[in-house]
Amino acid sequence: MTFTHALTDGERQRHSSSFGTAAGAYAEHRPDYAPEAVRWALAGAPGPRVLDLGAGTGKLTGTLLALGGLDVVAVEPDPAMLAELRRGLPPVRAFQGSAETIPLPDGSVDAVVSGNAMHWFDMAAAGPEIARVLAPGGVLAGLWNVFDDGTDWVAGLARVTGPAAIGPRDVPAAWRIETAELHLPRTGADSPFHTAEQAEFPHGHRRTAESLVATLGTKAGVLVMPEPERAELLARARAHLAGHPATAEGEFTLPLLTSVLRVRRRS
Repeated sequence: MTFTHALTDGERQRHSSSFGTAAGAYAEHRPDYAPEAVRWALAGAPGPRVLDLGAGTGKLTGTLLALGGLDVVAVEPDPAMLAELRRGLPPVRAFQGSAETIPLPDGSVDAVVSGNAMHWFDMAAAGPEIARVLAPGGVLAGLWNVFDDGTDWVAGLARVTGPAAIGPRDVPAAWRIETAELHLPRTGADSPFHTAEQAEFPHGHRRTAESLVATLGTKAGVLVMPEPERAELLARARAHLAGHPATAEGEFTLPLLTSVLRVRRRS
């Protein structure tokens, strides 16, 4: 998968709507988020009311709940992903809706966060909606888990699988360049939002070779592939992991960074 801004509107829709076909695998194999990254994302929010927007199966929602002291609500457009969230986190108030049409009242949350989803938003419509539901001084933060390709075997995995599985946006250097410009509402003096801040936090995901291959299989670029291509790509990943001492047998930690973009709503 190439940078999301290189996709046509049709391709973008096809990619963003692909996750429901693998909702169970997504819930089982995608990582959660570094708690310190989530704390940083929420720092300075005027209160405890947090919306997880584009919540998927609840990976970020679960991290928010584990922090304690937060009043968390989730919004997710895909029915299959939402069903997994409700099954895994039954106490959470979870609604079907989108970033462009948020089913919450004006000023009803103190923070809006989004895990590995903000790049799918139509920010021209989503930006005003997010500003609408945020209380004055509220925080908007996007979080992305990116592969730490400073580790040799991770860099090698990216090479053998190609951009569909570990694309440019999935590695730190490209994430820093791309997200600041593309995946936030417009900021500036005539915007509801102040200038963005970025930060990164070490994270990890315990995997085996087979469960990491399953994780790659939940990537949008892989989900939309014709089945023969998908099988070939995952076979290359499996062979690479089997041939590396760090990943050939048993469990290992996939090194990640939880990368965060944060903006504050003007008071």
